[in-house]
Formats: sequence, C-alpha cells, structure tokens
Amino acid sequence: MARPELAHLELLAEVDALVERLERWAGGAPAWEPAEMCRAMVRRLEDRAEALRVRMEAPLVVATLGGTGTGKSALINALLGEEVVETGRRRPTTTKPTLICRTGLTPEMLGIDPESVELVQRDLPALGGVVLVDCPDPDTTEEAAGPETHGSNLARLRHLLPHCDVLLVASTQQKYRSARVADELFASATGARLVFVQTHADVDEDIRDDWRGVLKGNYAVGHVFRVDSLAALADAQEGLQPRGEFADLVDLLTRQLAGTAANRIRRANFLDLVDELLANCRGRIDQGIPAVEQLQTAVEEQRTRLAAELTRQMRSELLTSRRSWENRLLGQTASRWGLSPFAMVLRVFHGFGGLLSTALLYRMRTPAQMALWGAVTGARAWKKRAQHRTADRGADRAVADCWDTAELRSAALVLDGYTVEAGLDRKAASLETVTMEAERAGTGFVEGVAGQLEAVITRLAARHTGWFTRWYYEGMFGLLLGWLLYRLGKNFFYDSWADPSQLFPMSFYVQCVFWLVLWCLVLIWALSGRLRRGLRREIDVLAQSWNNQSSAAGVFVQLEERCNEVKRFRQDLDHLHRHVVQLRRQLALPDEELGHRL
Repeated sequence: MARPELAHLELLAEVDALVERLERWAGGAPAWEPAEMCRAMVRRLEDRAEALRVRMEAPLVVATLGGTGTGKSALINALLGEEVVETGRRRPTTTKPTLICRTGLTPEMLGIDPESVELVQRDLPALGGVVLVDCPDPDTTEEAAGPETHGSNLARLRHLLPHCDVLLVASTQQKYRSARVADELFASATGARLVFVQTHADVDEDIRDDWRGVLKGNYAVGHVFRVDSLAALADAQEGLQPRGEFADLVDLLTRQLAGTAANRIRRANFLDLVDELLANCRGRIDQGIPAVEQLQTAVEEQRTRLAAELTRQMRSELLTSRRSWENRLLGQTASRWGLSPFAMVLRVFHGFGGLLSTALLYRMRTPAQMALWGAVTGARAWKKRAQHRTADRGADRAVADCWDTAELRSAALVLDGYTVEAGLDRKAASLETVTMEAERAGTGFVEGVAGQLEAVITRLAARHTGWFTRWYYEGMFGLLLGWLLYRLGKNFFYDSWADPSQLFPMSFYVQCVFWLVLWCLVLIWALSGRLRRGLRREIDVLAQSWNNQSSAAGVFVQLEERCNEVKRFRQDLDHLHRHVVQLRRQLALPDEELGHRL
C-alpha cells in the first residue's frame, strides 16, 4: 500500500475512533441540562466529521476573510495568475461567496451547497491542490437585509466557513483593528488553519509587528505575509515569477499544503474543533457543578437528620422491649450452665409458665376443665410468640415511627428545591420515590439490627456465664440450700430419734420453701440486673454505631446516583480531553507559517 493511501486510512481511523468515543461519552450523558447541551453539541460535531469525510479526497479549501476593501479578491486573482473575480478597493464587491476550483470539481464533492456559492472553474496551475473561496465581507452595511438575517453577507459567510480548511486573513493598515472582523475571525478560527496576510504593501506601512500584538493571546500567529496583490497579478500576467513575500505565500499554498499536508491540516483542524467543543462543555459543566455539590450536601444533611431520629427511636424501642430480650438472655445463660442446681432454678423460672400448665393438666377431670386448660395454654403460647415478635419487630416499628410521611415530605421538599436549582430530574426527589427508598432502607436496617442484637445476646451470655460468675451464684444458692438441708436432716435423722416431739411441724417446711423461693428470686433478680445493665450498655454502644449516615444509606439513593452520574460525566470529559490533547501533541503541524486559534 502506498504511503499516501496509508496516511489517508490512518486519518479516517483516527477521526472515526475519536467520533465514536465522543458518541459514547455523549450517549452516557445524565438527565442534566448541561449534559444534554453537550450531547446536542456532539451531534453537531458529528455533522462536521461527516463533512470532513466527504472532503478527504478533495483538494484543500482555502478561503479569504477580511474587512471591506482589504483586497481579498485582488489577492485571489494574484494567486490564480489572472483576473477571475471582480475587485474594488473603494466599495464592497463580494456579496456572495465565489468558489474557484479546477474543472471537474463540484461544490457537492466538498460538502458545500451549490446554491450558496457562485462556481468558477478554471484549469490553472494554482488550482492543482487547492480550492479558493472569495468570501463576503463581514463588516458591510446591507440595506436589503440585516447583518444577522438569512441571505445577508454575514449569514452566507458563517454558513460557508465551517467547510474551509485554511483561512487567508487579509488586512490593511486601516482594517487590522476592526472589531467586527476580529469577532468573526475568533468565531470561525476553530477548526481551521490561519494564514495572516497584510495586503496593500505598496501604499501601507508595515503593521505586522503591531498586528501580532493585537492577535497575541488568542492566536498562534505564525508567519505574517506582506504582499502587493496588484503588482503580483501584473507580474503573473507578464509571465514573471512571483517575488518576495508573495512567492513564499504561493509556495505555501501550492506546494507545502498540497498532497498529504492537506490531510494533516484537516486532522489538526478537526482536533482543534473537538478541543474547542470539549472546552465549551467543560465550561457549561463546571458552571452547573456547584449546584450539584450543594444538592449532595443537602442529601447528606437530610440523611444525617433521619439517621439520628432513627437511632433515637430504635434505642427507645429496644429499651421498651428489653424484658423480652432479657428473657432470651436468661434462657441462654441457663442453657450454658447445664444441669447445676442454680441452673435448674433458672430453667424453672424461665419455663415456669409451661410447668404450671403441665401441672394443671394432671388436675383436669372434666371436658370443660380440659377446654379451659387448652384456652389458657393457647393464650400463653400466643402471648409468648407476641412477645418475641415485639422484640424482633421493635426495630421495624422504630423505622415506621421515625420515617413517617411528615418527615419524608419535609426532606423531599427541601431536596426538590436543590434538585430544581441543579437542573436534575425532579422525579428522584419526589415524595413517592423517597418513601419507597425509605421502606427498602428500613427493611435492610431492621435485618442488620436483628443480627447485631442476636450477636449481642450471644456475647453477653458468654461474658456473664464465666466460671467465677457461675460458681458465685451456685455458691450463694448452695449456702441456703445446704443450710436448709442440714437443718431438716439433723431434725429428722437425729433430733427426732431421741424425742419424736422435736420433729419440725409442717409450717416449718412451708417457711423453708418460702425462704428458699425468696432467695432464688433474689439471686435471679441480681443476675437479671447484671444482665440488664450489660444489655443496656450494649444497646447504647449499638446506638452510637447507628448514629451516622450509613443507617439511612438507602434513602435518597436515586438523587445521590444522579449526582454521581454528573461527576462521572465530568471525569469522563477530563479523560477524553487528555486523549485529545495527546493526539494534538502527537499530530502537531510542523509548519511555522500557519497560525491557529489558541
């Protein structure tokens, strides 16, 4: 494959890859006003890329740009070597763009509407590798149509310039400070290389240094040519070779910018256009980012407020239903201590209701008594299950009480205002969305709290059932039990043998049972208090761990995701811009004569 063909394919691949990456970036734009504007601009850029593809095989399009009377048409004639377009120093001559090209080339092949230009075809050496366009004056006063209306010089100029690869910026000593021309140049320079030419060299002083000072800051100026177009045309008509600065200008346009240089210029122009688009997008996004950050701050504030209320309500609910949790803890403690004497007391206390129900069963004599026993037993089982449900669902009630409609409506109203200001979709801040998110978040939080409480009970049971605690309560229970057994045994086996009248009466046994039961209750109360204090401390520790945004992390997730999408969109823009900068650095044009917009 020939080198020019390879370069051509490389250019097509670069343009296609960059356009595809831009399309992916724009296609992933969030529902945000600045992002939607960026997506629209990328679509417009796709049209420019398509026009670039159309012109890949065509010669370089070189257009003139300058104020009235700067000699643009005369410069075109001098470059062509004959008088092709009408000139006039004292009056605006060009009102419709004139496209001058070689025979066989049409405006359609350049992506230009044939109705928007006057076509002039010539078989001239200067048109071998370029197409020249004599553009309208941007600073003329038109009576038939205002300067901004369709069909005006300015409108025709703006319609044509995006199809041009190189702009010959012509000016004179009187015109180089024209504000109107400077504005149009600044708007049109993106996506085109610039060649600055001072015309009327025969009558004007050299203003190139001062002109560079005017252009400095907005443009990389390159070489500024100073030519006398009329003298150059006269030399060409007499068959003389171009001289001086004009010769350098002809060499630049006909030799240096011919062939593969045209592709390099188009590639550089397209990268400049992409860079300008991304800079415009960055400006729009950066302008809207502060409002998005304010929305994120508001989301964090509302989430913190709801989390604090949830923590308070959860702690209150758990402390209210702590008896059920204490009952579970006491049952685990008895299970860990096995079949020791005091452990049996704990088991009897824990299952007293069941033992009483079983004892009553043996006293049933009639069907009515059996029915009554069944009702009592069923009521007790239902009450026990209800107590367990109360403990298990205490967190669920806390969520319902905390995140009521009034709380969520208040948060939704606050965030809706920030959402409108940020330009994001208001649906994510609606009460319906926030309520649905709160329900899901509450369910997840309840599941996590239930697991934490079960772990707390297991940990407390292990902590308060150590050997020291166990033997302390076993010893305290054994002291009274041993003393009572000693008294009863001594009385029955020793005192009553010598004198049967010394045998204790039944009232003494009743008193022993009373004091034994009372002592058991005291010990159970002491152990329960120990467990209760430990459980309360653990609940306080858990409440502190819940008092953060993670407790309400599931609320406002759609709003948070919208904000994160905006930030990711901004980050992707930075990555894309760095890629374009790298391409511009790798594919920079070495031509010092050409200028471009910074």
